[in-house]
Amino acid sequence: MTASSAHVTCPQIKICGLTRPDEAEACADAGADAIGLVFYPPSPRSLTAEAAARITRVLPDRVCPVGVFVNETHDTVMAIAATAGLRAVQLHGQETPSLVERLRSGGLVVIKALFFNGRPGFAAADRYAASSAFLLECMGGPLPGGNALAWNWSAASSLTTDHPVILAGGLNPDNVSAAIADARPDAVDVSSGVENEPGRKDIPRVAALARAIARTRIGRSRRPIFTPGGCRPRE
Repeated sequence: MTASSAHVTCPQIKICGLTRPDEAEACADAGADAIGLVFYPPSPRSLTAEAAARITRVLPDRVCPVGVFVNETHDTVMAIAATAGLRAVQLHGQETPSLVERLRSGGLVVIKALFFNGRPGFAAADRYAASSAFLLECMGGPLPGGNALAWNWSAASSLTTDHPVILAGGLNPDNVSAAIADARPDAVDVSSGVENEPGRKDIPRVAALARAIARTRIGRSRRPIFTPGGCRPRE
């Protein structure tokens, strides 16, 4: 297998919940294709738009900055995206299909979260046809999303045939290869699985995660969600 074919048959990597520019830059150096910035005040990883801008300014162009929102309005998301320098947004609540369409028409890559054991569930994918990709995980714990809970990752394979998919929930360097084999996603999203504490990344664990993913194949060419081709270039 050539290097170029290996590159397109292993998933992209999104490291979520960054709070410091130096750690975001180190995650990029370790192999991240995207970094996630949380704009949800109850989260211990939540940032202001100005703090997020300090992070996005240090990222190389190949790394896509993604803002994570929960039930925010169109105007709020667009304003934060402009200030923070976001190129993609992840909607992690009960957002409507029409909001997805409006945000995409505003030039953003839009990732809609769907939940194995909650709403909107996997069956809602057709309603959110305007989404650039779907992030799939389970609900549980005090915050929206997976709260580091592993789940039946193979259930995600029901969507990976027809849609670009990001797998999330309970992933870490030790189990990510097995999860990819079960779900065959185009990308993986990891937060607490590579942390020392909420919002503080363990860079050696990020590097170990990237090495494990680089050794894992999904059996087809991946659909680029972040780069190249998924996130538009900075202007």
